[in-house]
Amino acid sequence: MPRFSRRSFLHFSAAASAAAAFRGMTEPMLAAASRRRPHAPDAVLIDSNENPLGPCQGARDAISAIIPLGGRYSDNLTDDLVTAFAKQEGLKPEFIYSTAGSTPPLGLSVLAFTSPQKSYVTADPGFETGMMMSSISGARVVKIPLTKTYAHDVKAMLAAAPDAGVFYICNPNNPTGTLTPHSDIEYLVANKPKDSIVLVDEAYIHLSEAPSALDLVKAGKDVIVLRTFSKVYGMAGLRCGFVIARPELLEKVTARGGQNFMPVTAIVAATASLKDSALVADRRRINAGIRQQTFQWLDRNAYSYIPSESNCFMLDTKRPGKEVRDAMAKENVLIGRVWPVMPTYVRITVGTQAEMERFQSAFQKVMKGV
Repeated sequence: MPRFSRRSFLHFSAAASAAAAFRGMTEPMLAAASRRRPHAPDAVLIDSNENPLGPCQGARDAISAIIPLGGRYSDNLTDDLVTAFAKQEGLKPEFIYSTAGSTPPLGLSVLAFTSPQKSYVTADPGFETGMMMSSISGARVVKIPLTKTYAHDVKAMLAAAPDAGVFYICNPNNPTGTLTPHSDIEYLVANKPKDSIVLVDEAYIHLSEAPSALDLVKAGKDVIVLRTFSKVYGMAGLRCGFVIARPELLEKVTARGGQNFMPVTAIVAATASLKDSALVADRRRINAGIRQQTFQWLDRNAYSYIPSESNCFMLDTKRPGKEVRDAMAKENVLIGRVWPVMPTYVRITVGTQAEMERFQSAFQKVMKGV
């Protein structure tokens, strides 16, 4: 069976839901999008921003315990998760809706707030979900280059789209792993068009020290925040996340197809993960340590990259990135994709120390043409 990444889950879930309503995608497109290239069982998989550590022990135990009840919807478990998250973040439970990861509500938010008259505004390079969903809503896509420090250029985003329906901010950004200051997000919220929303994707927030945009939600602003358990919590294959906003904004999102029972395995694993008070800090430290060691190796060997504060970074291959990606696959190391605006860069996910050592060996061989 094919493996699923956060990227491909869009096609299989949110876009599939939209396609059912709008007939915007064909079955072959969905099938092709869901596949990871064939690889050996011992391949290094650093192409999809997954966490190689997987779920914490508490989450694994909770999954095992709930299996006998897998024949029940058990929606009360979802209420327990929402209550736990609300208490942890100081939110009202009615501001939170549990979803199968953060990608489906991203797509549904674009459907809810963009149209042929309301543009979708994003960074370039940036995560592609919203652009793809804009083709279904009929929205104009406005792509704005990152700043010299690889932050979202919020002033340029505002100037380019006075007709905006959605301003999308991924913080830290995917694929660069770089941060946009909270003050810039505040500026965007304060100066945006009246009927637009700011959609802040915090899939990678726990991997950095960046402040969350949840304070803007608490203040009642036109802000929707997305969270997922796929990254620092290691639950990419289990699919659990949140969309967080004022209730009237949540209603508009979920009305587009977000209402469904959640898998009980994902819900109990997520609840157990929230209860592990040391998990986020420990995994942030592990990821940062391996990332920094990788950067030091790249520096010693004079390879160029964009410094990151996430679990991925962009590496300059000095030639078409796709060629290097294909060559690395022959070395049994799968690396990430190429963004059109940066054709000589590839995205690298931070794996385990052993995986990054295999990456280094393979990359050195490919770059030297050995």
